Amino acid sequence: MSTLPELHALFGGTFDPIHYGHLLPVSALAEETGLSRVTLLPNNVPPHRPQPQATPAQRVAMVRLAIADRPLFQLDTRELDRDAPSWTVETLAQLRAERGDQQPLGFIIGQDSLLTLPRWHRWQALLSLCHLLVLTRPGYATTLPDAAQRRWLEAHRATDVDQLRAAPAGRIWLAATPEVDLSATQIRERLRHGQNCNQLLPPAVAAYIAREGLYRDA
Repeated sequence: MSTLPELHALFGGTFDPIHYGHLLPVSALAEETGLSRVTLLPNNVPPHRPQPQATPAQRVAMVRLAIADRPLFQLDTRELDRDAPSWTVETLAQLRAERGDQQPLGFIIGQDSLLTLPRWHRWQALLSLCHLLVLTRPGYATTLPDAAQRRWLEAHRATDVDQLRAAPAGRIWLAATPEVDLSATQIRERLRHGQNCNQLLPPAVAAYIAREGLYRDA
């Protein structure tokens, strides 16, 4: 029996709304890597995208409903308490301080985010705080565009899941998760046109959106 510590992970996003494109790939990632806990971190002021249409309270309510019967997930609302942009590296530094120097900690991103990582605030510091767990995304390149960035990726790439538990940070895992071609933008557009989204969202989330009248006049 392995004596390596558990691997925890963090997954940030606007979750406007949370949908199966979030939940299913992350659940598959947990199976693939042995993740024991995934903390969802809703953004308040995302620095790289338009502001959410639902309020923070509505987005939190939808996340709570989505994960109520999914024990893998938990919710952390700290970024919603900030009025300033939610810089990932600052949140990770906070969580690293809370969870200790030795806790293996992953940060989940999509392949699209990996390709733009050099534009992130203090991106070079990320691997000192966590592993990067990269979900596949349909339609995005599987290699970085710059030769130096490709060398950086290969230098840190994990080839065995035990490497993610043997160190608290510093590795990059390129996951073989299912490609779910679904976005919150698509869902909001469908809802704006009165189209059914029941197969794209957890039932409790779909019911909440209907009850609150969300995304109708976006």
